[in-house]
Amino acid sequence: MSLLEPPVEKPQKSRAMAITVVVLLLALGTALWFTFRYYPEKKATTTFFDALVAGDTNKAYGLWKPSGSYKLDDFTADWGPGGYYGPVKSYKIMSAKAPKQSTSIEVNVAISPFSPMPEASDAEKSSKTRVVTLWVLPSDKSFSFPP
Repeated sequence: MSLLEPPVEKPQKSRAMAITVVVLLLALGTALWFTFRYYPEKKATTTFFDALVAGDTNKAYGLWKPSGSYKLDDFTADWGPGGYYGPVKSYKIMSAKAPKQSTSIEVNVAISPFSPMPEASDAEKSSKTRVVTLWVLPSDKSFSFPP
């Protein structure tokens, strides 16, 4: 090698490796974000329905964080053992999403008067399963029915 000859170039594997690592980390971060973005609202919903399944309507009413016009009697008429949605013996969170132009998270929950949640093949019991839509306010995890 003389002074006028350029040095032999080494392959740039480190640059390709760095770009690959950055792309993989971005993909992993995006996947995790989509998986866990509504986790706090789903967790609050799980706690609420666990109280209903246990038959603790007072605890569930406290978790609902009702307005002044929604009294315990109204709550029991909706969620109590003889209520419109009751008795709740099992549940499954189906989905959660943020409706457009809303500050709440919409959580869809399948509720059943049977424990455990009936399989789809059990037509008689699964016909009693209902899907309920609740709104969860992210700031304080209070519940409401959608308008």
